[in-house]
Amino acid sequence: MPQSKLFEPITIGGSTLANRIVIAPMCQYSAEDGKMTDWHLMHLGMLAQSGAGILTIEATAVLPEGRISYADVGLWDDATEAAIDRVLKSVRAWSHMPIAIQLAHAGRKASTAKPWDGGGQIAPDHANGWQTVSASDLPFAASDNPPVALDKAGMAKVREAFAEAARRSVRLGIDAIQIHAAHGYLLHQFLSPLSNKRTDEYGGSLENRMRFPLEVFDAVKAAVPEGYPVTVRLSGTDWVDGDDWQEGGWDSDSTVAISVELEARGCHAIHVSSGGLDPRQKIPVGPNYQVPLARAVKQAVGIPVIAVGLITEAHQAEAIVSTGDADMIAVARTVLYDPRWPWHVAAELGASVTASPQYLRCQPSTLKALFKTA
Repeated sequence: MPQSKLFEPITIGGSTLANRIVIAPMCQYSAEDGKMTDWHLMHLGMLAQSGAGILTIEATAVLPEGRISYADVGLWDDATEAAIDRVLKSVRAWSHMPIAIQLAHAGRKASTAKPWDGGGQIAPDHANGWQTVSASDLPFAASDNPPVALDKAGMAKVREAFAEAARRSVRLGIDAIQIHAAHGYLLHQFLSPLSNKRTDEYGGSLENRMRFPLEVFDAVKAAVPEGYPVTVRLSGTDWVDGDDWQEGGWDSDSTVAISVELEARGCHAIHVSSGGLDPRQKIPVGPNYQVPLARAVKQAVGIPVIAVGLITEAHQAEAIVSTGDADMIAVARTVLYDPRWPWHVAAELGASVTASPQYLRCQPSTLKALFKTA
């Protein structure tokens, strides 16, 4: 069997990962006042034993009003930092897996109920609700309370909050930062012409709509040491067809344009997802449905590109990286369903993964080369 490309090391910024499997950020809606709880200790501890190349902490709000829901994790003060620190110290006592964090602001998609409670937006005058903000005063859904369009002072507050959360991330010893500019959240709201109707220098042209997300990126880069890995997650398209709606949204060409600009500014990797900005989206969901979006970015930049979305099988994942569609793959629900997915993929591809010594005796007798120890 040829050597697996999926299990070759890869360098992101100043860090080298053991393989090309990323555990994508997954919100758990289990925080208290922005603070991680024992649920996060169990959840991240489980995933830190998976054998993946890197584990990403869920969307972590840089401001209280930037949370998707009142039960989201944050990193905006000493208390939220201390809660993450407690969890990380426990996880790291038993795992050497690199850990990244996704820094985020939900914008107009904030102030919601937990998904299992319906997930709808909570009005500002109700318990657990607050006034949302966005690029413009357009709500995500017609029934939502309209957001307040950020003025220059509000934008400066958000920029500095991202930078401060980045400084806290470095202090926590987190190995990499991912800036969330996808899935219809605040930075994506500035990028898409469907949600950004501003008439100042932050609206209108593609260059203007990219301006604020790029300013946030620059602020984060300036807040971390030279070479520290800073990556960005983008939605490759809004999946809103201009022919149907007389107005197309963010698209693959725009994603390529901002990816090229991010690379020039020192971004270390681009994670390409899609959708989330507009309820009218028509997503052709199926295996590899987002891979062409990653491929378009990969053809335009020299930094690593990460593909994600319904990647569930070993040879499917191997093909994505071995053919050059992307440099890495990310999994989320796949690894929730099977927390040892990287073990099983390695076994199928004839590769090896790092496992804690407590688990070595579970190695099948026919796969004596599967496990390495940290």
